[in-house]
Amino acid sequence: MKLKEVCIHKYKSFETDQSFEVQDNVTILVGMNESGKTSVLESIAKTNYFQNDKKFKFNKTHDYPRRQKKAMDKSGIEPKAITCTYDIGDNLKNTIDDKLGKNVFTCENLTITSSYDNKGLWTGLDADYNAFIENKTKELGIGSKTLNDKLVSAKNTSDLDKIIGEYEDEIKIAGIKKFKPYLVNSWKWDNPIKEYIARTILSPALPKFLYYDEYYALPSRIVIEKLEEEELDAEELKTAKALLELADLSSSDILEADDFEDYVAELEATEAIISDELFKYWSTNNNLSIEFKIEAKEEQVERTIRNNYNQEEIIDVNIVEHVLDIRVKNQRTRVSLPLKNRSKGFNWFFSFLVWFKKIQEDKNSQYILLLDEPGLNLHASAQADMLKFIEDLSEDYQILYTTHSPFSIPSNKLERVRTVLETEQGSIISDSIQEKDPNTLFPLQAALGYDIAQNLFISNKNLLVEGVSDLIIITAISGMLEANNRTSLRSDITIVPTGGLEKVATFISLLRGSNLEIACLLDSYTDQKGKAKMEKMISSKIIHKSKIRFYDEFLDDKQRADLEDLFVKEDYLKLFNSAFTEHKDIEVADLKAELPTIIMQISDILGKNFNHYRPANELVKLGVDKKFFNAQTLDNFEKVFTEINKLFE
Repeated sequence: MKLKEVCIHKYKSFETDQSFEVQDNVTILVGMNESGKTSVLESIAKTNYFQNDKKFKFNKTHDYPRRQKKAMDKSGIEPKAITCTYDIGDNLKNTIDDKLGKNVFTCENLTITSSYDNKGLWTGLDADYNAFIENKTKELGIGSKTLNDKLVSAKNTSDLDKIIGEYEDEIKIAGIKKFKPYLVNSWKWDNPIKEYIARTILSPALPKFLYYDEYYALPSRIVIEKLEEEELDAEELKTAKALLELADLSSSDILEADDFEDYVAELEATEAIISDELFKYWSTNNNLSIEFKIEAKEEQVERTIRNNYNQEEIIDVNIVEHVLDIRVKNQRTRVSLPLKNRSKGFNWFFSFLVWFKKIQEDKNSQYILLLDEPGLNLHASAQADMLKFIEDLSEDYQILYTTHSPFSIPSNKLERVRTVLETEQGSIISDSIQEKDPNTLFPLQAALGYDIAQNLFISNKNLLVEGVSDLIIITAISGMLEANNRTSLRSDITIVPTGGLEKVATFISLLRGSNLEIACLLDSYTDQKGKAKMEKMISSKIIHKSKIRFYDEFLDDKQRADLEDLFVKEDYLKLFNSAFTEHKDIEVADLKAELPTIIMQISDILGKNFNHYRPANELVKLGVDKKFFNAQTLDNFEKVFTEINKLFE
């Protein structure tokens, strides 16, 4: 059975009905802090939590929207909290057909509305009682119109007993008695066979919900006496108890023992199983292991009491505590630290697997996982490991999780995202494509931006240039040379515009971290700051000096040059004049030869800087061929491409 749709009616910050579809595998709730994401998961969990936990029961005082509570109290109506719609699935429908016969139950979906009295109203179900009676009496060999009509009128076992009393034929009586299991009707529905299907087949198959957030992380020290309490309030103690249960250990047995070695051995055996799975996904550090130690602590203290004569007396009291210590050891450094002192990300992963293994042992139930901000403290690369973990889990479990981290959002699966936003009318939920709030959309935009940045470097060989205009010009001229069987830029080199000379160093660092080949083709330095940053990277061996080339190196008469200076002046002015028709055409004679670059010469005439992109774009728009350019222009570019190609050999 799959959860298909959720409608939250009234719950905490949700003041109006908010519906959203649930994916068959993973659904992601994205929103700012305090937007209501956690409330969504909580409300779903409270419809059918996997264990009896008072935290996961609807409570009007704590859960009903506060500013509407007085009106609700006065109405005397039991308010609805949430409605969940499930796809029943072919397997269950086949089971019903096998038990009751064909054409009795034809429903596809089941809808359950949970109210604040923690009861559920089932809707959307129907069953043909007549068809069931007809199928069953025929199967038992007692079918007749008279008997079938009588059985159809029976609503419960009492009605059935009256029908039995009308017959003396033992065979017929034995057959009618076989209807008793189907007419128990303890839910007192009008249609007893619909009730039978709901109570005995669908209800046991309803998915149970497991909710997990960072508060369930295991503590470093566990006082075992606290695990004996009937109800555990601290989430971390619930995880600690789950750890003992996984190891098939009883806290009461530990408290009565004198030697704890056997118990530690069981815990270590359990830890080994969990760690094997953990390190499939925890690539950050594989040298970690969990260590356990159990010890009894006894302390003598003086305590003041009043005796039977109301006089104060001082007595000695022995306080005994049994403590389970959990430490994480780094096998490389041989240093161990309390679990809480290790990274929160590692603790999250390990503790979640403890909690998750608890439900894995239940082979008779189906579970849906509700993860609140999973791996929030993980590094970006570790969040990628977590996404793989979630993806693998989704093969067997439906998963809903909340996040505001762009690294926890797979950019190629944005159809999974639902946004949550708090407004003056309460929290609202929508599909990502409908959301307009920029703050809510930021994680999605960041995820897309990161993906674009990652996929920009589609080859191992990357040539860094300063801007988009450089990319356009180099690509266009390279294509022109290639079409004329001259040397062009290698096809396996990706041109990466950095957005300016001052950002080149940052890009070098980013690409170097991905083990990619890098070369730079740059304008001459114009400021000492950019030059100093690049020289520092060279001295630090982050990039070799030979991998950084400047345009002036390819021009004999230049000490300083930009990309545009590879064109002879007449050629670049043709592009410029075609792009800037609002200006009077500029001739070579108009240029001041004492200014070092053609960009500076044109800007001097205009009295301002101009957009370099427009002449570059004009080159593409004109679709010019080699006849458009002076031979020297093409020779200059060919010389550049020949040298750059060598850098990647």
